[in-house]
Amino acid sequence: MSHETIYKSLFVQSRGVLAKELQKHLRSGRPTRRNIHNTVTGQWRSQIKDAVSISERPAEVEDRAIPGHWEGDLLLGRHWSQVATVVERATRFTVLVALDGRDMTTVTAGLSREMTRLPEQLRKSLTWDRGMELADHKTVTVTTGLDVYFADPRSPWQRGTNENTNRLLRQYLPKGQSMAHLTQDDLDAIAAKLNARPRKTLSFDTPADRLAALLR
Repeated sequence: MSHETIYKSLFVQSRGVLAKELQKHLRSGRPTRRNIHNTVTGQWRSQIKDAVSISERPAEVEDRAIPGHWEGDLLLGRHWSQVATVVERATRFTVLVALDGRDMTTVTAGLSREMTRLPEQLRKSLTWDRGMELADHKTVTVTTGLDVYFADPRSPWQRGTNENTNRLLRQYLPKGQSMAHLTQDDLDAIAAKLNARPRKTLSFDTPADRLAALLR
């Protein structure tokens, strides 16, 4: 049984609202389920020219043995504010990107700017959500060297590392608040805090330590 089947079953039983005893177990704390068909970013991949499916991603991405493979998405705030979040799969190192819009041109420029700050050996691939904000993925590839792959619709678990990181980021970027005032320096400081937190999945190393070890 798929994740999506389980989620749908839970929400249908309660007419779209989870019972309180179930809500408290959700790290996101969201009682209602968004209808992806009604979101702006729910425009389908068929509209993204030459999109490459996650099914075509190299096998080396899955086992996390080789660093340089990233997952990303937009973290949304109030008043149409947004931040791009990008997480490296092997180290869980997080990069945050300041954006003054969620249109294709702005997102492409922001990702290209911040990802090219990384060493070339850490820029192998990027797996993104299905949103049209990355429709100009070819420019991202040319600029950064990252091969871009798109997750399947309604399949957030295919970017599980990014989804989990976004939940952690809500400590610093709470839901319902605008992020429009945050500069790139502000976001770099938030990312540094997150990257300095020990992770159980890393045997209590920090993402920053893991990344530094790769660059020695």
